[in-house]
Amino acid sequence: MFVARRDLGFAKGRFALMGTVIVLITVLVGLLSGLTAGLGRQNISAITGLPADRLVFSAPADGQKLSFTDSQVTPAQWDGWAAAPGVRSAEPLGIATTRAAAGARTAALSAFGLPAGSALAPRGDLLAPGRVVLSASAAADLDVRAGSTLTLTGRELTVAAVSGDAAFSHLPVVWTSLADWQLLAPPAAGSPGSGPGLGSGSGPGSGEHATVIALSLSSADGLADADRRFATKALTPDDSLAAIGSYTSENGSLQLMRGFLFAISALVVGAFFTVWTIQRSGDVAVLKALGASTGYLLRDALGQAVLLLVAGTAVGTAIAVGVGAAVGSAVPFVLDAPTVLVPAAVMTGLGALGAGLSIRRITSVDPLTALGSAR
Repeated sequence: MFVARRDLGFAKGRFALMGTVIVLITVLVGLLSGLTAGLGRQNISAITGLPADRLVFSAPADGQKLSFTDSQVTPAQWDGWAAAPGVRSAEPLGIATTRAAAGARTAALSAFGLPAGSALAPRGDLLAPGRVVLSASAAADLDVRAGSTLTLTGRELTVAAVSGDAAFSHLPVVWTSLADWQLLAPPAAGSPGSGPGLGSGSGPGSGEHATVIALSLSSADGLADADRRFATKALTPDDSLAAIGSYTSENGSLQLMRGFLFAISALVVGAFFTVWTIQRSGDVAVLKALGASTGYLLRDALGQAVLLLVAGTAVGTAIAVGVGAAVGSAVPFVLDAPTVLVPAAVMTGLGALGAGLSIRRITSVDPLTALGSAR
């Protein structure tokens, strides 16, 4: 990289300007990556954290998509799934948005209802009618701790424990017993569980219902047959994320923005080295006339680009990490290897690709131009 080092020293201003652009783009990509992961975690962590192999939704009507909001399963369905081949356990899980109050504080929460003692909830052994488990964010919002009381839709409940930091649809989670959940989230009108007797009895018309069924499996062979028999749709927890409407649209928009930033970085770096290669065409021709091989010149120019990219990306990543650590308590922001190292690697790779495409014109430089034969 003899020529590359001399270029970097000769044109300090140009390379400093280009390095600054790379730093700024890297900071934007790093911050957007951390914010995307943070917002995604606030949307889905309660679902991805479930120790379940499948989530079973009620089959949607023709032309409609699966949705946690619209899904409603009945005791007949979760009892049927519990007896299906390959199913170790089938537990009803209710999900609803509610409002909690503790003293002068109120907070919107996502209520997750499970059978008492369920292992699906953190500290589920403490879960029982009249007792709830709060996520850390929910406890902080309400300023409560284990042993405190709170009110959910007019009912006073005791905080059995504070555990985890699960969130769903950007709201912290409160884990309740299924019986308590059914009281705060009555079935939709006209649904199989919307008859009188809410919260008592069993079967259609009794008010017993849930949003989905959480399955633990020993084998997945009979899932399709069970879906047809019980009019349901079983998905892995990861596949079920598309049923959270806000997650699909929000995450798609942020990922599109990040993709554009990656593309812009490759174009900017490619454009810079295209102009730089054109400006030094005479120097390249002289070197070729003196015997420098095309391969040597290409490696030299690409090494120059990679050096600039690595330095700019490293500085930009460090700035993004510092900013992310500073704002992490105020905004949803994730600092980990995927949000820090992956964007930096992609930035470097795409930038090197753009630079590589731009310096190909070195292969077409005629060394005779150095001797004036082309003039």
